[in-house]
Amino acid sequence: MIKQRIQELSKNLFNEVVANRRHIHSHPELSFHEVETSAFVAKKLDELGIGWERMADNGLVALIKGEKPSDKVVALRADMDALPILEANDVPYKSQNDGVMHACGHDVHTSSLLGTAKILTELKSEFGGTVKLIFQPAEEKLPGGASLMIKEGVLENPKPDAVLGQHVMPLIDAGKFGFRAGQYMASTDELYVTVKGKGGHGAQPQQNIDPVLITAHILVALQQIVSRNAHPANPTVLSFGKVIANGATNVIPNEVKLEGTFRAMDEEWRAEAHTKMKKMAEGIAESMGGSCEFNIMKGYPFLINEPKLTHATRAHAEDYLGKENVVDLDIWMAAEDFAYYSQVSDACFYRMGTRNESRGITSAVHTPTFDIEETALEQSIGLMAYLAIKQLGN
Repeated sequence: MIKQRIQELSKNLFNEVVANRRHIHSHPELSFHEVETSAFVAKKLDELGIGWERMADNGLVALIKGEKPSDKVVALRADMDALPILEANDVPYKSQNDGVMHACGHDVHTSSLLGTAKILTELKSEFGGTVKLIFQPAEEKLPGGASLMIKEGVLENPKPDAVLGQHVMPLIDAGKFGFRAGQYMASTDELYVTVKGKGGHGAQPQQNIDPVLITAHILVALQQIVSRNAHPANPTVLSFGKVIANGATNVIPNEVKLEGTFRAMDEEWRAEAHTKMKKMAEGIAESMGGSCEFNIMKGYPFLINEPKLTHATRAHAEDYLGKENVVDLDIWMAAEDFAYYSQVSDACFYRMGTRNESRGITSAVHTPTFDIEETALEQSIGLMAYLAIKQLGN
């Protein structure tokens, strides 16, 4: 059976996939700078005899065609970029690039897809259809490598019937995988706000227009966007993590700068909220004698897992892993540029458990101590190969 063949190949390839993951982990590169990572992937594809094309500078797209007759196409996506974080792990494969770290598991995604590609290459005579491999740059930085690759035609010639992606999840034990149909991850927008007033001596407030006080009113009032304007059934998050008011104990500054994030699960409400936030902040500032510049850098859209595809994918995962190793996911208000694929194609984005409490592997993504339980790689490469073949109707 195909399942047993994939399981055997996954076991045999495990050490190679671990080695690839460790190589990529120790040589991380930031978004839009994945030159060596891209070259490493290209070399591995060459070794497998898989032709590839370059897209969006450092991105790669490749095709594996099954030898049985079928015109179905499925795309598998992995991201390659790292984060500007100084790694704190004391491991042999620790980052060799100071201040840059694979703290979000993209080394895992890339090495896993390479392993999956090798399995599928070995099994070409046993399935029909085409598997499109997408090695994507710049997931971590706007405008997102997914949007650029889509613009350059990654979902054309041939057009996939579905796009699958997997992502590490340190909240889930290694060996388990999580799925959620429908809305899954949020859109994300960056907010940059400047509140202007008239600075002066703190002991003479009547001579000033205090931007700190105006900012305080704006911060509190903007939470009404979430509590009184958003539908209670529509998840919405508004957070400000940076406030700069360069005054002193007795000095009122001329301006205050704010930076924050807005996240939602509905594109129509997202646009409406942008208008409401801007109007509210500018109105409050004007009513208090100041002014406000409210700039929104629009980021990734929300991510939706097409229900029919996701239910089928989950069922195949249960078949491959056993029902006890497939879990439900909650809505996740983080953002992912895989959402761009989900907006234009049937898509399923699922989670790969990487946690091992007994070994202390519990750190969240985007932290200096993030790492994974590497035994999960055996299931990750096999599952993705099995899902691809099943999606192609074999």
